Amino acid sequence: QVQLVESGGGLVQAGGSLRLSCAASGRTLSNYAMGWFRQAPGKEREFVAAVMWSGDSTYYADSVKGRFTISRDNAKNRVYLQMNSLKPEDTAVYYCAAAASVMSVVSTVDYDYWGQGTQVTVSS
Repeated sequence: QVQLVESGGGLVQAGGSLRLSCAASGRTLSNYAMGWFRQAPGKEREFVAAVMWSGDSTYYADSVKGRFTISRDNAKNRVYLQMNSLKPEDTAVYYCAAAASVMSVVSTVDYDYWGQGTQVTVSS
């Protein structure tokens, strides 16, 4: 079992930045591909970014490419999402997820463990 806890969410003005953190416990994070997803009210959960086991491969949704950066520190068992140039449409609950094996990084069904989420609100 892997327990994931997100932190770093909050209220920020458009154009601002936030850094989300996901702390893992229970198992070594290096055994898992990690992803960030988000869910806005009334919408389905959507893929934001993913990083593979060693951190050498990263993937981003088109909507965040160039603004968000995913990274991981396996020694600290943490994954981060640096979010810059935030827009009101980035407002959502952001979830961290872990996948032991993954066929499609954008698919929620490929992830085995999920955190409880952290709220990000971007005001215009």
